[in-house]
Amino acid sequence: MAVRLRLRRMGKKKQPIYKIVAADARSPRDGKYLESIGLYNPKTEPLTLELNELRVMYWLGVGAQPTETVKSLLRQKGITLKQELQRRGFSEERVNEELDKWQKSKDAKVLRKSSLLKGKKKQTVSSEEKGAASEVKSEE
Repeated sequence: MAVRLRLRRMGKKKQPIYKIVAADARSPRDGKYLESIGLYNPKTEPLTLELNELRVMYWLGVGAQPTETVKSLLRQKGITLKQELQRRGFSEERVNEELDKWQKSKDAKVLRKSSLLKGKKKQTVSSEEKGAASEVKSEE
């Protein structure tokens, strides 16, 4: 039996919430599944992603294949990095050090992006003010 880690849609119309489940590859999207291993809500800001990391690692260890979307979500949480480091035979300490380093670089990247966005907003506002000022001068 081929097992896939995939999303199972739930929630209301236009307000999706997804369960991350381990399911037989032949079962339908919202059909029978083996185990629920997480929850994903893309509508919140920032998005909500809750995973049972031990169960995800178990299913990946026994050969379950994640879909592209689930693989992307696992990358965001650092689970694929952890799995790769464990596969290479690193000690638990080394794995935790690498994950901390990865998390710090990810946080720094988010801060840079947010500061750049704030800078662009200020530039946009100042250019709008310049445009308004030139309109006032031309009217006089």
